[in-house]
Amino acid sequence: MTSTRRGLLIILSSPSGAGKSTLARRLRAWDPEIAFSVSATTRSPRPGEEDGREYHFLSEAAFKAQVSQDGMLEHAHVFGNFYGSPKAPVAAAIDQGRDVLFDIDWQGAQQITNSSLGAHTMSIFLLPPSICALRDRLESRGQDDAATIARRMEKSWDEISHWGAYDFVLVNDDLDETEAQLKTIISATRLRRSQQPGLTDHVRGLQTEFEELS
Repeated sequence: MTSTRRGLLIILSSPSGAGKSTLARRLRAWDPEIAFSVSATTRSPRPGEEDGREYHFLSEAAFKAQVSQDGMLEHAHVFGNFYGSPKAPVAAAIDQGRDVLFDIDWQGAQQITNSSLGAHTMSIFLLPPSICALRDRLESRGQDDAATIARRMEKSWDEISHWGAYDFVLVNDDLDETEAQLKTIISATRLRRSQQPGLTDHVRGLQTEFEELS
């Protein structure tokens, strides 16, 4: 049987410090065909950033126009700027059989799951092994001062409290083990009936063959 697989919208969420970014990089190294969703934003580019690479940089008017035309899978207003996931490139990718990876919070995940592409979405939430381990990871990164770490820790419980809205939930106690679990989940979900558009024609062919032999 020959059929073209339909791509998945892979949503990966976690509180800051739970290993989401590291595991996203590992997934893309495992399968370079997995595309990373490039968000749109109304904030100005920072030095070294390029339009279409880090973000799609839009004016506020252009961003709102896309939202009003159902051109964003999800969007939010954060610290004075708008952020969102453009629908068109994602729809094109999954029609070509490519998976698209989203690194977003629970609110964005909910919007995408409820969107017109929701049937092709799988969502995964990463839990830390403990709150102390989460704090230790944030401190060991050396990227934030004590006040920033405190804000991230405060926000982490709000993120964790929405774990029940996800299709899969993994406790990231060991990166290698969690990576293996992610690969298993993705490989299995790629075989979901909704992701195999050629199955209907194949079954019809079987029925025709059966009737001819009867």
